[in-house]
Amino acid sequence: MQIVLYQPRIPPNTGSIARLCAATRTTLNLIQPLGFSLEDKYLKRAGLDYWSHVHIRLWKNWEEFLEKLGCYNRLIMTSARKGTSYVNHSFQQRDCVVFGPETWGLPEKILTQGHGIIRIPILGPVRSLNLSTAAAVILYEALRQNNALN
Repeated sequence: MQIVLYQPRIPPNTGSIARLCAATRTTLNLIQPLGFSLEDKYLKRAGLDYWSHVHIRLWKNWEEFLEKLGCYNRLIMTSARKGTSYVNHSFQQRDCVVFGPETWGLPEKILTQGHGIIRIPILGPVRSLNLSTAAAVILYEALRQNNALN
């Protein structure tokens, strides 16, 4: 399982997701351009002292990521408004779950390149969940389905 953040904008969200990845031994892929520096104090603070335990791969753009990813991984795209509920999706161990920038989500041209689109159902009046919350919800379900939480 891998998490992919396409052009993330908010440092504390990425830092929290990095901590999530350290806790689950999940690779974190960051697709540039980022909306912050990797030296940002808010990014570092959110990740606490776990940075040495995070396997981060930094990609200069989406095309480089796709080229190096290889065909053995499935890209599972996320959306706040369309797709199958994440609880009805069958995750595989080599899935890469792709999240878009907090402010606008994945562009349509990226969204259509995946092997499926998933969403987290939102029952209340909010437009979307915080990116780090969404990543945690989906990652833990994917790990649960693949018996990786033992």
